[in-house]
Amino acid sequence: MQEDIERRSIAISVTASKLTGRVLAKALQAALRKIQKAQQNAKTPQGRQSVKKLTNHRANINDIPLDGETRLFDRVARKYNVDYAFKKTGPEKYTLFFKEKQAGAITLCLAEYTRRAMRKARRASVYKDMGRFNEEINRRKPREREHTREGPHDR
Repeated sequence: MQEDIERRSIAISVTASKLTGRVLAKALQAALRKIQKAQQNAKTPQGRQSVKKLTNHRANINDIPLDGETRLFDRVARKYNVDYAFKKTGPEKYTLFFKEKQAGAITLCLAEYTRRAMRKARRASVYKDMGRFNEEINRRKPREREHTREGPHDR
């Protein structure tokens, strides 16, 4: 019980030459505003979210077209702690929405995302290479014809 009370208690310090009712009321209003702001910040989602939730942050929003997979972008965006949302516009095509205030972080995030995507594209799949080489060998190899002889039919 005591721990619960200590957790919920708030310490307010006011510097005043004469503590009047008005000064005390202003101090309590300021503390209340600070508490409400902290609660509002705790309610706002962070990271990837829907476009509707992102617009509810009451901030200006920019958008950028993005091609490719979103999972790779998610990994990079978590590192930079940005708020963003995707909207699918076509197959493998998305629109990335983000807060205008986080444009610098998004720029860094996109730079790292493109670096990783290019590195991933450069690494060719071993199975694809094997299939390509197998097709090449089969094209170059002359076809051998099999001659089969049919035996007498027993009825």
